[in-house]
Amino acid sequence: MQLRYQFRVYPTPGQQIALARAFGCARVVFNDGLRLRRQAREAGEEYICDGELSRRLITEAKLTPERAWLGEVSAVVLQQALADLNTAYRNFFASISGKRKGRKVAPPRFRSRKDNRQAIRFTKNSRFKVLDNGCLRLPKIGDLPVRWSRALPSEPSSVTIIKDAAGRYFVSFVVTTTGEPLPELDSEVGIDLGLTHFAVLSDGMKVTAPKFLRRAARKLKRLQQALSRKQRGSNNRKKAVTEVAKAHAKVADTRRDWQHKLSTTIIRENQAVYVEDLCVAGLGRTRLAKSVHDAGWASFTAMLEYKAVRYGRTFARVDRFFPSTRMCSACGRIAAKMALDVRSWDCPCGVVHDRDVNAAKNVLAVGQAESRNDRGAQIRPGLVPAQRVEAVTHPDAARSTRSVEGISVL
Repeated sequence: MQLRYQFRVYPTPGQQIALARAFGCARVVFNDGLRLRRQAREAGEEYICDGELSRRLITEAKLTPERAWLGEVSAVVLQQALADLNTAYRNFFASISGKRKGRKVAPPRFRSRKDNRQAIRFTKNSRFKVLDNGCLRLPKIGDLPVRWSRALPSEPSSVTIIKDAAGRYFVSFVVTTTGEPLPELDSEVGIDLGLTHFAVLSDGMKVTAPKFLRRAARKLKRLQQALSRKQRGSNNRKKAVTEVAKAHAKVADTRRDWQHKLSTTIIRENQAVYVEDLCVAGLGRTRLAKSVHDAGWASFTAMLEYKAVRYGRTFARVDRFFPSTRMCSACGRIAAKMALDVRSWDCPCGVVHDRDVNAAKNVLAVGQAESRNDRGAQIRPGLVPAQRVEAVTHPDAARSTRSVEGISVL
């Protein structure tokens, strides 16, 4: 399986300039390719193939005075920018034709130079190298000092340099590794996700929701107010934007670290894990949207899914329309719909149910049944889809799901 290992890097001022140049050239090539294909479509011409696009926008463009500065960066960076464009188009065409399941994918959009988040990718063709002194050597950029927190399990196939909105630089390696099966256990668990309790397990354990965004709301409000008072286009406004981005990055990093630790504990202590397939996108449009996004259910279940594959565990999602809350885990009777403020209820069979614990028990029961009968449960998938956090296209644009590149493993 493919995993992505991410580390912090600290480029020198000169290297920051070289990286900014590479970010800009990749953005220009991406936009030129998108513009050329749009013009061909409007003129009724044939779709420009990938090879023709590379010849026009990279090979021939370097010979013109308007694009001669493209030669100042590695050609691999430019080729990978076009590869991102091609992937976005393929995902868009697959979406509108029905071959790609899930939500519809929008066509690719132009990249903005005002986007505070940038990324470029180097493949093996660029001959990047991890040196013995711990630095990462990149063509036409130099040796980047890397803050190593662990060793790479194998030779990386590609490396992505990321600059986030907070002005931090990261390097992300894609490595191919075999699974690390853990000793088999007899315990299995069903998980009911919620807002008051982030996760309620079928064994009765309740994990209180940390609510990282809510806890940082006062500081974020103060920084947003300070930002709104700054004059547009001024240096003080740029500094205020960075401060807001740093505060949000701290919230996201804290949440991610907490979810990694919890998901690792659950996977290590259980042979099989079953969760309900929640419609997070739909819940994000309700009055509970802020709390739903603060919880981060989608990222947590994605961690459980790929860690189950990595450590030889079983993972499955239960149908979102299954009435786990209203069904009695003792007799199977389905009660009438109940409001969210009803935290416990009595079944006519005489059992008093805790709403969340009962739901977790039902998730476990139906997950085990589907696992034994093989009725479509997602058991040990060979390819785990994950969000691609390095993408620098518009958030609504297409995203690749060909590997688990978007995951930072624990």
